Amino acid sequence: MPSVNPEILKWARETAGLSTEEAAAKLALGDARGLTGADRLVEYEAGEREPTRPLLVRMAKQYRRPLLSFYMAEPPRRAERGEDFRTLPPEHSIAQDALVDALIRDVRARQQIVREALVDEEEAVPLPFVGSMTMRQGAEVVLRSIVETLHLDLDRYRRGTNRQPGGFTYLRDQAEQAGIYVLLIGNLGSHHTSLDVETFRGFALADDVAPFVVINDQDATTAWAFTLLHELCHIWLGATGVSGAFAESAVEQFCNDVAGRFLLPSGELQALNLRGERFETVVARIGDFAEQRNISRSMVSYKLLREGIIDHELWSRLTALFRSQWKAARASERERNREREGGPNYYVVRRHRLGEALVNLTGRMLAERVLSPTKAGKVLGVKASNVYGVVGDGFNAAQG
Repeated sequence: MPSVNPEILKWARETAGLSTEEAAAKLALGDARGLTGADRLVEYEAGEREPTRPLLVRMAKQYRRPLLSFYMAEPPRRAERGEDFRTLPPEHSIAQDALVDALIRDVRARQQIVREALVDEEEAVPLPFVGSMTMRQGAEVVLRSIVETLHLDLDRYRRGTNRQPGGFTYLRDQAEQAGIYVLLIGNLGSHHTSLDVETFRGFALADDVAPFVVINDQDATTAWAFTLLHELCHIWLGATGVSGAFAESAVEQFCNDVAGRFLLPSGELQALNLRGERFETVVARIGDFAEQRNISRSMVSYKLLREGIIDHELWSRLTALFRSQWKAARASERERNREREGGPNYYVVRRHRLGEALVNLTGRMLAERVLSPTKAGKVLGVKASNVYGVVGDGFNAAQG
C-alpha cells in the first residue's frame, strides 16, 4: 500500500466533526513519550509520523470513512449533498452536521446500488414526475400533480391515527407504489449517533429511476407525514437536498406550503376562531383541532401563522411549548422502554424503517443473484449475516 497523505488524516477527522482531543479519545491514543494523545494525533496529521495499519482501521471506523479513502492522493471536495435548504440554529453542532453528511453518503451509496441493479435487469423505468415541476407554477399546481400521481385521498389519510401513524403509512405506501423509496433513519447505527431534529428533519435524493426520501424518525410521529409530503415536493422539483426544522428559504417555505395545503386545506382554519382567547385555551383548541385531522399541533400553528391568523410572537410561544412537551414525552417513553423486558423484534423494526418497497426489491434481487448478500446488506444497512432475516418473505417468495 502507498503511504498515507497526512492531509487525508486531518480531512477525515474534521469532516467527522471531531477535535483532536475528541478523536484521540475515540482512537484510544494514550499519552506517550511526554505527549498527550491529541499531540500524537497532530504529529500524524503533520506527517511527522506514519500511522500503523491498525490505527488506520480505527480511524476508518471512528471517522466513518472507507479504509481505502485514506490512501487517496488528496482530500476530495465536499461530498455532494445537493442544496442545503436548512436554516440552522446558532448553537447547532458541527459533529451533528458531520453525521448528516455521513448519512447522506451512506444513502447515496444505497441508491446507486439500487439504480445499477434496476439498470442491469432492464427494469430501470424513468419516472416522469421527478423534476417535472417548478416553483413558478405555484404550490397548488404542484400539489395537484403529487395528489393525482400518487392517488392521494385526504379522508383516507385522516382515518389513520397519530399513535400508530397509519396516516403516514398510507402516504408512504402510495409513494412507494409510484417508485419512491421512503426510509426512516434517525441515527447511524446506535443511539450515540442520533440525529437532532433541529439539524436534520429529512432529505430527498432526486433520481429519475430510484428517488429516495429519508425522514428522521427521532421526530414526533405526527410530523412524519408532513415531512414526507415536504420531501415529495423536493422530488417533484428535482431538488436534491437536506431539510431542517426551520423553514426560512424560499424553497423550504414553498415545500411546506405544498405539504400544508394537502394536510390542512386553508378553508378549514376558519373553524378555529382564536381571537381574544387566553394562551391556555389556544393551546387546548389547537390540540383538539390537530387530533381530529391526524396532524401535529406544530403544523396547525405554522399554518395559522402563514394565513395571518396568529402573529409571530404567539407562534413562537406555541412552537416552544409544543417542542418542550414533545421532548418531555419522548424522554418519558424512552425511560419506560428501558424498564420493559425485551423489546420489539429487530427484523420487524428494521423492515418498518426501510419500507416494503426497498425490502421487497432487495429480497427479489438477492434471490435472483443480482445482489450478493454483502451488497444487499449495504442497501439495507445491516450486516450480510442479517440480510435474510430482514428480507424474509420477499426472498422466499422470489425463490418460489
